[in-house]
Order: sequence, then C-alpha cells, then structure tokens
Amino acid sequence: MNEPLRIAMIILGYYPIIGGAEVQLRTLARQLQAQGVEVSVLTRRYAGLKAFELVDGIPVYRLLAPRPKPVAALSFIATAIPLLRRLRPHVVHAFTMLSPAIIACVAKMILGIPAIVGNQGGGRGGEVYRLHNKFLSNQRFAFLRRYVDAYITISQEIDRELEQIGMSADRRVFILNGVDTNRFSPVSPTDKQLLRARLGLPSGPMAIFVGRLAPEKRVANLLTIWPEVRSVYPEASLLIIGTGVEESMLKAMAGDDVHFAGAVEDVAPYLQTADLFVLPSMREGLSVAILEALSTSLPVVATAVGGTPDVIKHDYNGWLVPPENPPALRDAIVTLLGDQTRRANFGARGRELVIRNYSLATCVAQHRALYTHLASGHPIATLKLQAAEGDR
Repeated sequence: MNEPLRIAMIILGYYPIIGGAEVQLRTLARQLQAQGVEVSVLTRRYAGLKAFELVDGIPVYRLLAPRPKPVAALSFIATAIPLLRRLRPHVVHAFTMLSPAIIACVAKMILGIPAIVGNQGGGRGGEVYRLHNKFLSNQRFAFLRRYVDAYITISQEIDRELEQIGMSADRRVFILNGVDTNRFSPVSPTDKQLLRARLGLPSGPMAIFVGRLAPEKRVANLLTIWPEVRSVYPEASLLIIGTGVEESMLKAMAGDDVHFAGAVEDVAPYLQTADLFVLPSMREGLSVAILEALSTSLPVVATAVGGTPDVIKHDYNGWLVPPENPPALRDAIVTLLGDQTRRANFGARGRELVIRNYSLATCVAQHRALYTHLASGHPIATLKLQAAEGDR
C-alpha cells in the first residue's frame, strides 16, 4: 500500500469509560498510531461526553444512541455508516458482536470495506449467548456469517462458540490480548512499601480486585467472605479498583478494611503494591486485568470461567476456584496469603507466561498483519500470523 493504513474501530463505550475491552482497544490504538497507522474510534455518546475529541491524539467520534435499546442500536448504526463513508477506512474492526458488528457488516455490504469482529465474552451471558436471546437471532447470525471477513477470538471457549454458530474455521483468527510487560513489571520489596506509603495504603497483607463493579464480576461474593479471611489474618486488607452499577451496594457491604480507589488511570502501581489478585467473576473473555496482574508477578485467585483456564494453570501459576462458590474462594485466599513461597513461585511463572505468550508487541504486530492482509484484498484463508512461542 502506498498510503497510510486507515482503521476504524467500533465499540459501545470508550475512554473515560474503563473496562477490559476499552483498555485493550485504547492500548492497541495507541501502539498502532505510533507505527503510522491512522486509527479512528467510533463509539456511543453518553451524557457529559463530547461528540468529538482527540484521545491520545486519536480521533474519537461519539455518536448519538438515545434509549430505549432498540432505538439506540438503530441510531448508532444509522449515524456510523455516513461517517465511515467520509473516513474511508481500509478496514472496520468491531469490538463486539452486538451493534458494532452490525455496523461493520453494513459497511462491508454498502461500502465494500473489509469487516473484522471481535468477541469479548463467552459463556452464559456472553455475546453469543445474548444474541441467541435477541429478536431474529438466526438472521443476525446469518448476516454475520455472510459479511464478516475475520473473527478475532481470544479464548478457546469463544472459539468453540463461534464454531457452534457456523463461523468457519478459516475466518476465526486467534489473537491474544497483549500487555506492556515493561510497564506492568514487579518491584522490589522496598519499592513496594514505598509505593504503598505514597498511595496511602496499609502495610499488611493486601488482596486486590481490578474491574468493573458489575453483577457478573461477583465482587459481592468476595466481600461476603472477606470477614472470614480477616479472622485468620487480622492485618489483611482488600483494595477494590473500578466503578460500576454495584458501587454503592458494595461500599455498604464493606468494612473499614476494604478500600475503594474508584476509577484509576494507571493501575500498575496498585498491582505492584499488592500480595494477591482476586477475580471472582461468573464469566470472562480473556481478562486483561489478570494478564496485567501476572505481568507484575502477582499471584492470582480466579474463577475457572471463560479464557481464564487458558491462562491460569491450577496450583502452578495461580489458583482456580469454581464460580459461585464463596467457600472455595475464601479457602484459596486464606491458603495463598499464608504461603509466601507459593505466591512467589506463582508470580514468577505468571510473568514468564505473559512475556512468552501475551506480549503487547506480538498482539499489535498480529493485528497490523491482519489489517494489512485484508486491506490488500487478500482472502483471510491465506493469512499466516507469526505466533509467539507457546501461542495457540
């Protein structure tokens, strides 16, 4: 190509809205921009946010999506297509199978722009599950099968679900989420205590949760068992990073030993100060928060859902517990807080795994290769991505 590669990324919410998909898109967009790729982000416009602004130097277009939900989806689609006609991207990348995927497909149908769709969540409540329960679900799946050039899958669970609804294997591309392992890196015990003092955090054993305070994250399960953890380790504290619809409820449940940091722009220092990362979700795609924790050599306790078992091998680089099982969650936290050697071993193995398989450089290079391949008019079946050592 003789001109800069232009990519339009479409997502339901974008910064300052913070979630796993939003963080991953923003990280990817910044890296691509630094390599000369022209990236635009199309997202829904929420109250208090500008219709257009530059975020990290990247154009972000926030399109009207008034409620109720069916009207919001139709409005989002109707305003996105004329904008895409004006932007003339070489590729459209939708970050969910919901209305962003429909926009990508319509752009393919009307404008002839190659369409890529990612799926951020699997299992019960995931995107395929939600589409099965929507009006005209079979027709929507048929529309996606016809017009999507490539599906990016981030976990074995999501890949199986796409296979089950007829998405052909030659269009399903594994590109794993990536982490900046230089930014998310371990610190010395001395620096850890200095960081805690600077952040105003207590000095005893500390567990941390990072994520949206939403029902599917099951933070309430963590708060329910936390007093039992404290009965074993009276100096232990729990740090909750994130915001969401359950924030008020969770704060009402919490004791003085639970600290809420709210929305945090840079979570790396907080992860570096902690002793244990906990994610009690009922569903996940491939948790960026887990990868960031592992990259900082932080041992992880997580539920065995979604892509988490792809990353965490039980009692090797972390501890898996069944979802919706607070006693198992409690026992895991108590066990690891009391075993410094095991925590250190888990942490070292976790960072090694992320460096080997989930580096940001590999993630960005594979996305760019996919974009360039489709923009050049090549069929997806001929794409050969260079995998990191150990990648699937």
